[in-house]
Amino acid sequence: MKAIQITMDEELLASLDKSEEVRQIGRSAVLRRATAEYLARKSRLEIARQYREAYGADAGLGNEFKGWEDEAAWMDG
Repeated sequence: MKAIQITMDEELLASLDKSEEVRQIGRSAVLRRATAEYLARKSRLEIARQYREAYGADAGLGNEFKGWEDEAAWMDG
């Protein structure tokens, strides 16, 4: 692991230090987990945004199929 320095508001740091979890496992462990959760949430939100963009109501078939939307033929029976 790499040691880093961060700047944090004193009230926020005091609140963090009051946490039982911080007292048990330490600030670094809690901040590592919080960072991992933030990055995972950010990734999920980006995937959801891409999904909505690709499959949303206005997505259509994409530029490579523009003009072909009504060309499909369905077999009977």
